[in-house]
Amino acid sequence: MTDSRKPILDLLPDYHYPDMDMVRKIIDGKLVNYDEGKVPQFTLPSPLQKANGTTVGTAFEWVNSQRPRILDMFAREMYGRILSRPDSASFEILSQKDDALDGTAIRKEVRLHFGMNDGRKFHFDLLLYIPKDAPKPVPVFLGLNFKGNHNCTDEAITPTGQKGGVPLELTADEKAMQIGRWHFREAVKRGYACATACYQDIFPDRPDGWGQSALTLFEDNLEGFSGAHENYTAIGVWSWGLRRMLDYLETEPLIDASRVAVHGHSRLGKTALWAGACDTRFRLVISNDSGCGGAAIARRWFGELYIVMHNVFPHWLVKGFSQYHGQVEKLPFDQHFLLSLIAPRLLAVASASEDLWADPRGEFLASVKAGEVYRLFGSQGLPDDKFPSPDGKITGDVSYHLRRGPHQQNAFDWEHYLEIADKYLR
Repeated sequence: MTDSRKPILDLLPDYHYPDMDMVRKIIDGKLVNYDEGKVPQFTLPSPLQKANGTTVGTAFEWVNSQRPRILDMFAREMYGRILSRPDSASFEILSQKDDALDGTAIRKEVRLHFGMNDGRKFHFDLLLYIPKDAPKPVPVFLGLNFKGNHNCTDEAITPTGQKGGVPLELTADEKAMQIGRWHFREAVKRGYACATACYQDIFPDRPDGWGQSALTLFEDNLEGFSGAHENYTAIGVWSWGLRRMLDYLETEPLIDASRVAVHGHSRLGKTALWAGACDTRFRLVISNDSGCGGAAIARRWFGELYIVMHNVFPHWLVKGFSQYHGQVEKLPFDQHFLLSLIAPRLLAVASASEDLWADPRGEFLASVKAGEVYRLFGSQGLPDDKFPSPDGKITGDVSYHLRRGPHQQNAFDWEHYLEIADKYLR
């Protein structure tokens, strides 16, 4: 007899879980399912159902009543309180190169400084590429990276991602480790700027990263704290960082800050969705293989489960979310509610055919169900409710594609995102 769990075990190393023993014990306990035949029957709540049991019938009612209620539910139950702007912000150009990327781009390294009136300070560094020859101002793709700005490009720039001091791969000696996930040259060629910063510099991705995170601008007693917080999460702080990066882009005269696409892969896909829900300035919101806690429907009990996530990454979700670990059917929402918060703006969800851990069908189902809200605005939402074959693309106000292969972000993903931007952001 073959081990039906083997495909998941093969996928796990790509996720870099710090406690693989815990993950394997959970899988060995048969809590994880990737068999469609074993997906339980479930009923999805509607994002249009109000607290009193009646149904939202207009876009006005959604925007002014239901949307704020759902946003507040996610903040209280899952991603933590929505952090505000700091009392002050300033932006320091660390370097500028006017013939970057083989002469096609202007490259800037920018330090984003933030302060509070009581003297607290925090900063992190942003990398920005702007096409030289495109008509200005240009639209921009904005996203966080895993391994430092220097690992997103083959050019010599200042290493970032060093603040947390934990991930061994984030060394100054490395560069271009994840250049395949970014495709700066193609984006610039198509007339788009690209901006990124390392998520580790905003909140070190570990349970005790609180004392070195941007949350120290707002909260006391974080040094030495570890685990899940009552009120805040790392995902919430990372999303705050994306919003502050957009603040900077609004000051850059070569950038059209009304045409910004926020994107993210894996846990940073979860972050991009939450940032897009919290901040309506983002015109296009992109989730790449975000899975559990991102675009995937939790009630399917397929692939990664919240019990895995919250045990291994307790800092990702608020402490109280643990009440739903074994009973996700009691959640007052599911992830199609999160996607609905993007409406009527552009939304793109991407999955990978071999990425069972992120539940591609669950991500697709959430994309379809978000159409309930998009239709309030006269939009079709996702134009097709048939799950595509590998390498299939569906493009609309809500877009979806299923890339052939494993958990990754590559040229195929970027080609679709650029197609969407060409069609809608221009």
